[in-house]
Amino acid sequence: MPRGSKESYSSKQKRMAQHIEEGYKKKGASRKKAERIAWATVNKETGGAAKKKKSSRKKTTH
Repeated sequence: MPRGSKESYSSKQKRMAQHIEEGYKKKGASRKKAERIAWATVNKETGGAAKKKKSSRKKTTH
């Protein structure tokens, strides 16, 4: 995955970032600055990109 890719974020996190970005654009911030602030806010509030949950079930060897 290339650096800066947003693939691993959940759809909820992407919607949240979009909403925050739109708010900053309305306040007069540039597109790049609004996007940077939006993703920083999402990372701070949600703990970053969503990690795939690993199975807690252990494999048994019979």
